[in-house]
Amino acid sequence: MKHEALTERLIGLFYDVYNELGHGFLESVYQKSYVVALQQAGIGFIEQHPVKVSFRGLEVGEFRADILVESVVILELKAVQVLESAHERQLTNYLRATDIEVGLLFNFGPRAQFRRLIFDNERKQVKAATATFC
Repeated sequence: MKHEALTERLIGLFYDVYNELGHGFLESVYQKSYVVALQQAGIGFIEQHPVKVSFRGLEVGEFRADILVESVVILELKAVQVLESAHERQLTNYLRATDIEVGLLFNFGPRAQFRRLIFDNERKQVKAATATFC
């Protein structure tokens, strides 16, 4: 598995935060707590990392990944009753729009849940296209 050692550590930190705080806080509380756990573990990260989205070679939008870890894993945090396919699609789109291949979806809901998603670079379309205008 890609980045297996790192993702195992990140999943362990997820359970550490979940077990300490439990269920019922806002997503922002879990994100701040997870950031503290990352700092204490000495893992490099960027919060609210901006990622540009291109369409046919033109920038059409931007999203912010909750946390980008070691420049190789995107974390998407949720605090919902249950993870839904829409949450997985959101993270898949983040992976599709970047060179990042691995994403973790963490849910701090009534029951701790996580998903590990992979979107290989070989499957990604070329971001920039050459256009000829007449």
